[in-house]
Amino acid sequence: MKYRRFGRTELEMPVFSCGGMRYQYKWKDVPSWQIPRNNQRNLEATINRSLEVGINHIETARGYGTSEMQLGKVLPKLPREKLIIQTKVSPKEDPKEFRQKFNQSLKFLQLDYVDLVGLHGINTEQILDYCVRPGGCLEEARKLQEQGKVRFIGFSTHGPTDIIKKTIETDEFDYVNLHWYYINQVNWSAIEAAKKHDMGVFIISPSDKGGKLYDPPKKLVELCKPLSPMVFNDLFCLSHPEVHTLSLGAARPTDFDEHLKTLSLLDDPQPILKPILAKLEEESIKVLGEDWVNTWDQGLPDYEEIPGNINIKTILWLRNLALAYDMTEYGKMRYNLLGNGGHWFPGKNAENAKQLDLSSCLSRSPHQKKIPDYLAEAHELLGGQSVQRLSQN
Repeated sequence: MKYRRFGRTELEMPVFSCGGMRYQYKWKDVPSWQIPRNNQRNLEATINRSLEVGINHIETARGYGTSEMQLGKVLPKLPREKLIIQTKVSPKEDPKEFRQKFNQSLKFLQLDYVDLVGLHGINTEQILDYCVRPGGCLEEARKLQEQGKVRFIGFSTHGPTDIIKKTIETDEFDYVNLHWYYINQVNWSAIEAAKKHDMGVFIISPSDKGGKLYDPPKKLVELCKPLSPMVFNDLFCLSHPEVHTLSLGAARPTDFDEHLKTLSLLDDPQPILKPILAKLEEESIKVLGEDWVNTWDQGLPDYEEIPGNINIKTILWLRNLALAYDMTEYGKMRYNLLGNGGHWFPGKNAENAKQLDLSSCLSRSPHQKKIPDYLAEAHELLGGQSVQRLSQN
């Protein structure tokens, strides 16, 4: 395993983290006795394998159902000083509720303290205000820190880049969990801001939200050779020293194996990365056209400014991936979440786009005339049964 300094925390963070949202039994709290023995054995085997390969950062959240409770059956048996334990708690308007949820997390984990606590889901201005207002959740987290229950405080986000940067610029947080990977690089300026503030940078779900890379389309497999799409994406992310760790949402002990192939390439990644990056770009231009590839997102408003709250940027991005790289299944997974994802994945799909006049909101786009047809095409290609976030299931 390789390790990187996790910003101002000074923690030696493994470049891969063991994320805790895919091996748990349920997405809601249930009594301990209801958890099947085979599920618990699998979770414990996954944690043991994680530690065996040097991944000592275990990351979970209060919102991950039984994950904390199940981890609490194994973590106290392990040498605490060798572990980096992180949980996340959603900010609430009433900070007492935040504290109550954190205390529940600590009780389930059966630990005296966590190394990292994240204010989970700073995705909107309102949620940021819940955190940083006088007497807010951040102040509660500071009290927990003073009591020795928390070592470092960070935040996680699925929000727009401007909200992420605004949160970083408060200089109140030690680290950030955010989305950034090859197919979605819009948050790079937030990562640069985090570096400026000497914050740890943790990449959320690079293999699932980063493209369903555990089940990639054949075309993407060919384009990423000689690497697998998963290893390519890991190497792409970690070739940037500003990135410190990638979350691996392992569901079983063997889920680490493919990622570990990245480690031997980290000392000199560019010779193998550059040809793959060139192939991916060439294919995108071949399928979509150079002008579209270079300008498709120019002048597009945010979904709040669009009739029907259609999330045009996200829809066109998913269309691009489906057409250029055959990432249709990934596109369907994300597209059909629109309208159901709340502030975690906001805006609506293009089901009603034909009934709406989009000319005004598209007036600054060089592709104003094409986009309505592209939205209809995307809906036909990706539309289907609505999808809910995992935590809603």
